Amino acid sequence: MGRGYRQLSLDECIEVARLKEAGWSLRRIGAAIGRSHTTVSREVSRNSRATKLWSDGYAPVRAQELAVRRRRWDCRFKLVRQPDLQDRVRQSLAMGHSPEQIAGRLAREAGRTVISHESIYRFVYHRSAQKDYWHRLLPRAKSRRGRYRMHGGSPASFIKHRRPITERTPEADTRRQPGHWEADYMLFAAYGQGVLVLHERATRFTLLDHPPHRKAAMTAQRLARRLCGLPQDLRRTISFDNGTEFAQHHRLHHLGLQTFFCDVRSPWQKGGVENTIGRLRRLLPRKTNLDTLSPEQLRAYPQRLNDTPRKCLDFQTPAEAFLRISTGALQT
Repeated sequence: MGRGYRQLSLDECIEVARLKEAGWSLRRIGAAIGRSHTTVSREVSRNSRATKLWSDGYAPVRAQELAVRRRRWDCRFKLVRQPDLQDRVRQSLAMGHSPEQIAGRLAREAGRTVISHESIYRFVYHRSAQKDYWHRLLPRAKSRRGRYRMHGGSPASFIKHRRPITERTPEADTRRQPGHWEADYMLFAAYGQGVLVLHERATRFTLLDHPPHRKAAMTAQRLARRLCGLPQDLRRTISFDNGTEFAQHHRLHHLGLQTFFCDVRSPWQKGGVENTIGRLRRLLPRKTNLDTLSPEQLRAYPQRLNDTPRKCLDFQTPAEAFLRISTGALQT
């Protein structure tokens, strides 16, 4: 078992500065003070800034002050003080859960607040965690906090028997009634590749299908195959954008599904499936070649989303919520 890391003392820092000023290499300095050259290199790189007194940038007294300041700051983080909690949070982030979902699920399991989502964010974005690339585990993998401007919209299409989304029932808009779906394609870099994503508005449950192409008849066939096995109470409406791949939507009417379409260039009107595609995109980047994935592998991706606790569901998972309403629908 390797020896633990021990910080350089002030006397050692002064010796490092003196020998470095004399032109010694970091490896030679490490041998002279009896420390690893990687320890010396880490010390110099973390605490160097050119001054009038120390032209090469490494000032030993200032280095000690910075080290003390970092230790004090790091101890403010609960995730530093509690390694077991840190491991749990890291595992959950690696599974695609957001800090808010992690904090909510921990609170649900413990019956009290364990850690706030803001505490997780502060730790992830602090420089002490940046070197371990914690930010890459976040849903958007951003290295800094903030929002990106979103651009784009829906293409205009002429679709027969098209009904605007404004005619959709109020129960669908409020998400209080199950059985209202949204659907869209998630596209990839390879020409013609895409997966059909279905999102149930009340439970946030996700279904995925991989049709061989995106022609309208095939799309309607795959949608019907996915939804026909559900109780009638779980297939009330389905909403699309204005892509021609949904032009055969009327083929779903025999299932009791009413079909609706967003206004032109208004994909936000089906924000549930747009959000779901964003979550899936982290697991399936645009460069993914779907031909390399087996059906079993492809099914695992929506399952990860369905097993993720959601704040809007009081930190139940979509799978738990969908199972509950499915059981109720079958009993009525």
